[in-house]
Amino acid sequence: MAWDDAAEGPRPAVLVVHAYGGRGAYECDRAEELAKLGYVGFAVDIYGKGVLAQEPAKCERLMQPFIEDRRLLLRRLELGLNTARSQPECQADRVAAIGYCFGGLCVLDMARANLGLAGVASFHGLFDPPGDGTGEPIAAKVLVLHGWEDAMVPPESVLAVTKELTARRADWQIHAYGGTYHAFTNPNADDLSRSVKYDAAADRRSWQALVDFLGELFP
Repeated sequence: MAWDDAAEGPRPAVLVVHAYGGRGAYECDRAEELAKLGYVGFAVDIYGKGVLAQEPAKCERLMQPFIEDRRLLLRRLELGLNTARSQPECQADRVAAIGYCFGGLCVLDMARANLGLAGVASFHGLFDPPGDGTGEPIAAKVLVLHGWEDAMVPPESVLAVTKELTARRADWQIHAYGGTYHAFTNPNADDLSRSVKYDAAADRRSWQALVDFLGELFP
């Protein structure tokens, strides 16, 4: 958890949900960047302390149980959310969540479950719904930041999630970046055989979109 000691009183919190390799330095750095913007940055750990992987096959093994059991995943996410809300530095009723790759799927699930979030932002996330939705309106505002050349999330998946969000009457927006692949915010991503590639312009643009989005959520 990161916050500005110079600021007085509780402030809005922004959860950061990690990619499929587990919570590492990248997510913690993003939490610190959020603290510089005046929020409490709270880097959630779905897998457990110290459970990390770098090789794609090992990362997928860590993620797969939660992809197969989305209710288990949601319980973990709720624990993280409730822990953040219980901190004296956080305004419990003013919380958003952002996520990367697997974490992007996570925050969309949090919005789908109506956990009381003001909004969620998915960076190069996965869109597949859990399949047990109620169809009730999604209260959280939704921002999706997507690389158009991401082979893991082809155009038909983008269209499907827009239809889902529209059917559930969400306030949604999607920013798609042309010539951009999966994991475009990760400076270490460089494997086009897996459709992953860092893109400095998309990284900068998507972060600015997030800053604007949070400014709307927490004026």
